[in-house]
Amino acid sequence: MTNPLHIGFLVFPKVTQLDLTGPAQVLSRVPGATVHLAWKAREPLMTDVGFSLNPTTTFADSPQFDVLCVPGGAGVVEQLNDAETMAFLRDQGASARYVTSVCNGSLLLGAAGLLQGYRSTCHWMWRHYLTQFGAEPVAARVVRDRNRLSGGGVTSGIDFAFTLATELAGEEAARMIQLGLEYDPQPPLDSGSPEKAGAERVARARAVPAAWLRDVVEPQIAQAARRLASMA
Repeated sequence: MTNPLHIGFLVFPKVTQLDLTGPAQVLSRVPGATVHLAWKAREPLMTDVGFSLNPTTTFADSPQFDVLCVPGGAGVVEQLNDAETMAFLRDQGASARYVTSVCNGSLLLGAAGLLQGYRSTCHWMWRHYLTQFGAEPVAARVVRDRNRLSGGGVTSGIDFAFTLATELAGEEAARMIQLGLEYDPQPPLDSGSPEKAGAERVARARAVPAAWLRDVVEPQIAQAARRLASMA
């Protein structure tokens, strides 16, 4: 890989910041890497936790990315049928060396037609929607299918980033990045997946956004799937 290595993250209103900032922190340390945060304009965007991120480039001004990464968050819903966002993802994804996602960002790749026939993971609560875009959902923390890499929900993005860093720079470089970041997770609780949390907690977690998913999210996903099918 020649320098610089252009790593581009889509950023959008109500992005889950850790989906982006976790992988960006890791991948920024890959030798030769330049990290870009791409959006329609350069004005600050509010994340899902109430502070803003600053895009570093616009869609129009972005270089061709070697790595395209799409994070997730509640704001994914508004982007599923946004013509400008979809066109940007299709254009970048056509030539990127790696097309990647974290959390429900995989649904945006799917809506752009970039996951048809690919295996992908996603946040556990959103994973089943991938089938509407011709992708095969996989319950795993990190999934690779050819040049598509995906991380599961939120913190999985860090594991995804180390997997990709190993691909880009080799295992020793990735190990040195891991050491520098002191990435040695030892969670004080053991409830970070549906399997570990148990059925009762999973049911409570699903109940909170149930109406929003049914009334807002699912119609947008269905619309995006119909649009994609009409383009085939």
